Amino acid sequence: TLFPVAFSCCMKIAKEIPKGILRRVERFDVQKADGLCHLEAVILYIESRKFCVNPWIKNVKKWMKKKRLNSHHKCSRRLRRTKIPKQKKRER
Repeated sequence: TLFPVAFSCCMKIAKEIPKGILRRVERFDVQKADGLCHLEAVILYIESRKFCVNPWIKNVKKWMKKKRLNSHHKCSRRLRRTKIPKQKKRER
């Protein structure tokens, strides 16, 4: 029996993105390069369209950090879904 895929992977990613596009993003997801997908990407959702961008672009990283900090101050369900988990620091 075949099961439908729960999500689709980005096959290509943009190497740059205008700041104006980032201002219009409604939500975003982070795609990991694991067994299901072959590329690391940030999936931006703008007006029911999906854009795949490189997660290492400087302005995308800065934008995601700003969104993550803002999500700690608000309790909206949408922001919790897009929150990027912090990496835990190891104590020595």
